[in-house]
Amino acid sequence: MLSIRSLSKQFKTGNYGVKNLSLEVAGGVLGLLGPNGAGKTTLMKIVATVMKPSEGEIHFGNIDIVEDPNAIRQRLGYLPQDFGTYEQLSAREFLAYFAALKGVSSASKVDEMLESVNLHTVADRQVGGFSGGMKQRLGIAQALINDPDLLIVDEPTAGLDPEERVRFRNLLTDFGRTKLVILSTHIVSDIESTATRIAILKEGSLIAFETPEALLRLTDGWVWEVTVPSSRLDELRKKFPISRSQGRPDGVHLRLVAPEAPLPGAAQTVPTPEDAYLRCMNFDLRTGDRI
Repeated sequence: MLSIRSLSKQFKTGNYGVKNLSLEVAGGVLGLLGPNGAGKTTLMKIVATVMKPSEGEIHFGNIDIVEDPNAIRQRLGYLPQDFGTYEQLSAREFLAYFAALKGVSSASKVDEMLESVNLHTVADRQVGGFSGGMKQRLGIAQALINDPDLLIVDEPTAGLDPEERVRFRNLLTDFGRTKLVILSTHIVSDIESTATRIAILKEGSLIAFETPEALLRLTDGWVWEVTVPSSRLDELRKKFPISRSQGRPDGVHLRLVAPEAPLPGAAQTVPTPEDAYLRCMNFDLRTGDRI
């Protein structure tokens, strides 16, 4: 189990990356959602022992990650957002190097990981000639090479094509059956298809921590569809979170989030994870007030 208690990170500027954040999760896939600057990457860096918090505690099982970071590193897989590569190495050499750093000596494990991320056919090509998506897949492989108990991945599907994204989602889902995965992404569909719990951050604070099903239930009755003249679009954008707008011959078809019918003729519809995210970002979950 990962237990985070009263975690804060204050930078020299006085700004907080994470502020008084607490949560507990036993296993599965924990999806982190939030806008840029919400604190997702700061939180992941702290859990990955790359950054020290200003205050608070983090335990993974009986390991105190803050006080004894070395104890977790051999059990950790980490793919940062700004993952770099050694361009002169082949994919096989690159992965073998990371395997050695993590105490993995099996050559078959390297080949197995290259196949799992669909790089086995280019294993002996230099990494410098890889596309961005291929490098991202190699980053995913190095994070998984030591079969970690805790896997942390920051924007892992950036640069992947739709087929690769589905492959990676399946990989995460399978991994999360017995281990703990922390996944940060801007792609809500990645969270929708993999996460067992969702944490939504805003300005460094945790504003929601629920199962995907619970977030949808909390958003039930809050999502509306309505057709308006294009001249009213800017006005409505200022008043309501809009998850979709589509211009058609009869006007602009809007899907928006509001506690009650925003306009005459608005019809309730079934919420999606994107609607739930907008609900959490714009309205207090307990009171329903606009935030």
